[in-house]
Amino acid sequence: MAWDTERTKQLLLESATRHFSERGFAGSRVDAIAKDAGVNKERIYQYFGDKQALFTSVLQHALLRIFDGAELTGAGPESVGAYAAALFDRYDEHPELPRLLAWEGLETEGGLALGERVARCADKAEAIRSACPWLSEAESRHVLLSVVTLVNGWWTLGQLRGIMLDATSEHADRRSILAAQIAALATPATSSVPQPGQLA
Repeated sequence: MAWDTERTKQLLLESATRHFSERGFAGSRVDAIAKDAGVNKERIYQYFGDKQALFTSVLQHALLRIFDGAELTGAGPESVGAYAAALFDRYDEHPELPRLLAWEGLETEGGLALGERVARCADKAEAIRSACPWLSEAESRHVLLSVVTLVNGWWTLGQLRGIMLDATSEHADRRSILAAQIAALATPATSSVPQPGQLA
């Protein structure tokens, strides 16, 4: 029976994603990744080259999908808050994504797949600016950075929940508070700036 190369690569990527998101590059072992995938570890070297190349492949594959399924629609600060909530939901479904983003910052220099990611982030920042035209280009980029870092923190700085929040605080609470905070960031600094739907 012919060997299903693409299926094997997919199994290895899925296993490596789990391991790297939980332990980072230094803490993950090639033999454990291969065992989890049900594949001989020699396949990793055959298909990806080495552990570093596998880590790079996992990060590139995952980080290019960060914004998938989280769209900014509508206009005004509330739409930007809703976008933050949508990204929060995206991470809730795929908690490996924020963890891999954090590991990238800790274990790589300058990031990976930068060209395509810069373009995707520029598109998201432009969508924020379109929703809130009083924001400058630089301000819209800073709002996007705030969205990503604040959403990311719920999964990557989990130890702070027990320190700063009471025991009853849950995902739903954080989601709604985050949406309100991001909407406030995108709100005009002065009431003289017209909002969408208002007359100047």
